[in-house]
Amino acid sequence: MSSTDTPHRNETQIVADPVLPKIVIIREFDAPPERVFRAYTDPDLIVQWLGPRALTMRIDQYDARTGGSYRYVHSDDDGTEYGFYGAFHEVRPNERIVQTFTYEGFPDSVSLETALFEDLGGRTRVTGTSLMDSVEARDAMLKSGMEVGVREGYERLDELLGGQQSGSADRTGTGS
Repeated sequence: MSSTDTPHRNETQIVADPVLPKIVIIREFDAPPERVFRAYTDPDLIVQWLGPRALTMRIDQYDARTGGSYRYVHSDDDGTEYGFYGAFHEVRPNERIVQTFTYEGFPDSVSLETALFEDLGGRTRVTGTSLMDSVEARDAMLKSGMEVGVREGYERLDELLGGQQSGSADRTGTGS
């Protein structure tokens, strides 16, 4: 049974390199690259999908352009906050984002992240690669619950994009 014969559910693949301090995340979305890229770079959309469902998000700064920077905070029900920040090194519309990523709880551990947006003819494959300082830092990130946040965030992004084919209502407002 191929994915062209039946409807499918987009699955998130998270692969830790066995030797290098690297994690690769691959996910397909039922929307063109312009819409997915916008959801990655527009702060009004980012707050609607990035991270686990149980947390709320506040953006202090989000300047998604080459040379820009960001800081955002996730909060849980008891008020505990989890802050993240970084810098955008390259933002190439609808193609690529290269940025640093730091969790304020581990400020000495900075990762370099690259997101590639591949056009699949009306759908998009996003391949994210995170390169950490060490294998230990990579393993700590995996043990932190990162996988839950990534999977739930991408499910929320599917909902935001509407999982719709062209011609349906466009909740991200890109007109695609």
